[in-house]
Amino acid sequence: MNQYSIAQARDQLAKIIHDAEDGTPIEITRRGKRVAMLLSADQYDRISTGQSNFWDSLVEFREELEREQLDLDPDEVFKDIRDQSPGREVEL
Repeated sequence: MNQYSIAQARDQLAKIIHDAEDGTPIEITRRGKRVAMLLSADQYDRISTGQSNFWDSLVEFREELEREQLDLDPDEVFKDIRDQSPGREVEL
């Protein structure tokens, strides 16, 4: 990420835009504090498409999934998940 003050950004606008087009995020600062970000159009489109977060996607997936129609027996699906061996001996 490249960082420029507002004055530097004004003087180097063409270079900054080329950097942003190449995928480098640009941070614009005023008195050392970030006040704006410059992104390429592709980066902006990617983050502004309104993609849902993981939880919303999971809820939607579960709503669309019709478990009854899959005809799955949970005991059969998870039978080999846990090791049935007694484990190691422990002396107390």
